[in-house]
Amino acid sequence: MCPFQKMECVSLPPLSTFAVCGGTHGNEMTGVYAVREMEKHTAKKKGSVSITAVLANPRAVDACRRYTDTDLNRCFTDALLSSPITDSSPYELSRAQELNTQLGPKGSEKAVDLLVDLHNTTANMGLCLIFYSVDWITLHIYKYIQSKMPSMPVKAIQLDIPISDAYSLESVGKHGFAIEAGPQPGGVLRADIFNMVKEAVDHTIAWLEEFNSGCTFEGGEVEAYTFIRSVDYPRDQAGELTAAIHPKLQDNDFQLLRPGDPIFLTFSGETVKHEGEELYPFFVNECAYYEKKIAFHLARKTTFTFPSICVAKD
Repeated sequence: MCPFQKMECVSLPPLSTFAVCGGTHGNEMTGVYAVREMEKHTAKKKGSVSITAVLANPRAVDACRRYTDTDLNRCFTDALLSSPITDSSPYELSRAQELNTQLGPKGSEKAVDLLVDLHNTTANMGLCLIFYSVDWITLHIYKYIQSKMPSMPVKAIQLDIPISDAYSLESVGKHGFAIEAGPQPGGVLRADIFNMVKEAVDHTIAWLEEFNSGCTFEGGEVEAYTFIRSVDYPRDQAGELTAAIHPKLQDNDFQLLRPGDPIFLTFSGETVKHEGEELYPFFVNECAYYEKKIAFHLARKTTFTFPSICVAKD
């Protein structure tokens, strides 16, 4: 019996194709091994849902590096997906176009109904969903995962970017989100992080099954963090770092930063304090962001409201 009360709802098409991707960054091991485990199972269909498991960046996985030529997870804008490929093109750009052909094309009716891309972070972010547009499907799945994993604070980040400019793999699907889980060092596999992500994927599949079977999911609201801006480390005139993340900020992702709170500790022992409005930091001291000149991102907490939904009847 469906556990959700029937009520008036917005009817949406069934979600029959689901892609789970890992290894978009080749040293983020949870997604690599989750996809490999899924590929071992001969059953590619669970009830009404056809499941595709994809190792997104096999060259980077083989080298256990984030990428080989350029960051694959920045290659999925409309402009890059339509750019010509030459002999001098980065491997990741050609691979992005291959993935777009396999799982998309992005923005088309042929694209997979739901695409979830699995990532790890060295930051202390726990289990976190990342999505672009305010998508009712994504918000319902987010709420569902929260309800099924009450012992694990499940958070979400919204990047307010048009889908045409959305640069990461999950934007190829009709609906999609990334799962970011940490802290986990690059090239390392942790059982607790792996199992946490596997559980979230299993709940996503269960939600798809319930939705396709005719369950009505009641509307409601959820809190998420909307990206505002990035903060770089203090640097000297040569561009070298002059400070590290302050110990009071380290490992405190999603904890409110107020004006005057410490954010950096210089190598000479001085404290640099947060200025401006109260905001929430995330991806604090992410290893892969040093090359991007990002010490952490800042977000504003936002409440998203969404209607009840159910599958459209034939």
